Amino acid sequence: MQNEELTLHILRKIETSKSQKYLANELSMSVGKVNYVLRALIEKGLIKAENFFENKHKNQYKYLLTKEGVNQKIKLTQKFIERKKAEYEEL
Repeated sequence: MQNEELTLHILRKIETSKSQKYLANELSMSVGKVNYVLRALIEKGLIKAENFFENKHKNQYKYLLTKEGVNQKIKLTQKFIERKKAEYEEL
């Protein structure tokens, strides 16, 4: 899976995922890889991580797309559609 495609998959699923483990299972990859990508997306400002203060498990976070994250998700989706159209035309 290409970096852009992986980023798009994570941006599409991050707000509905219950945990990194759940997201890793959905994407068929390791939790470590998901964690690595999430940290990079947080550093880029595409995702914001919020801790549940009232939650007993203080290591659980809710991930939210930032405005930049939404814009990036749109751009990557458009690129993905263009790439798939080109593949279809080749067939």
